Amino acid sequence: MSDLTRRLFLKGLAGWSLLSVWPFTLREARAQMPSLPASEPSRSIGQFFKGEELVYEIGFWLVRRGALGRLSFKETDKKGLYLATLQTETLGILGWVARYRVDTYRATMEEINGGKSLRAVSFEEDVKVGSRINRRVHLFDYERRKWINKRLKKDGTWEVREAEIPAGKVYDDFITASYNFRYGVYGNIERGKKYVVATFPRKGASSYEVKVAPREEEEQKRKDEKGKAGKDFLVRLKLSPEITYSKEGIVEGWLSKDLFPIEGAIRDVILVGDVKGTLIQRTRAQS
Repeated sequence: MSDLTRRLFLKGLAGWSLLSVWPFTLREARAQMPSLPASEPSRSIGQFFKGEELVYEIGFWLVRRGALGRLSFKETDKKGLYLATLQTETLGILGWVARYRVDTYRATMEEINGGKSLRAVSFEEDVKVGSRINRRVHLFDYERRKWINKRLKKDGTWEVREAEIPAGKVYDDFITASYNFRYGVYGNIERGKKYVVATFPRKGASSYEVKVAPREEEEQKRKDEKGKAGKDFLVRLKLSPEITYSKEGIVEGWLSKDLFPIEGAIRDVILVGDVKGTLIQRTRAQS
């Protein structure tokens, strides 16, 4: 494999990390989402998700298990502060081709609004390919209204940039948004509606298009599915092709009634085709 082809292939694999939280770039969407269980109203958002872990098998073509994605939510030593980690890593022969690429995202979040929602304090991005590591750190200082963006350079020093966070704006990264969305912070979800939703700004994009399929389309799609269990909502996202490394930036898949991803696919990824992620293990949040 030539260096150019390998680089394109690695870029294609970069979209894999989205599959573990792919429907959750949502923000400020108003729809009709299922309510939280009646037995849970007294639990804060952090306590509700504490101890949860989702594991996904990711593959393409005939490679069913080309990578694994793992999303975990843990309590820190500081009251009201939580850490969520998303990590995807290539496996087997694909791992060798991709130089055993590992993508790691860490969101440190604080409870706000009396424990009814989460807000990111920091968001870290690490991409390890072979012995090379690309690292970015985003710090959110809401007292000073500053977004501090740090990038680790090849010489080991940090490039630091600051930008103003507009008044009234909260910069939720896609991991923080995933938990807020599932807890009902952004409202409910309604079949058949399309939303243009604000997101954590990256690669110049500040909003994406999200569509929850109408019931008729959902039922027709479900007929063609091999495994139907747990597939309650069909969701389609239109993201930036630069983020998904695909032709049109289309991500489609199923959510459970509790709004965690059961299955998803990024369509037409460069040199890879459709990339599919499937939930293989869920550890439920602790009581």
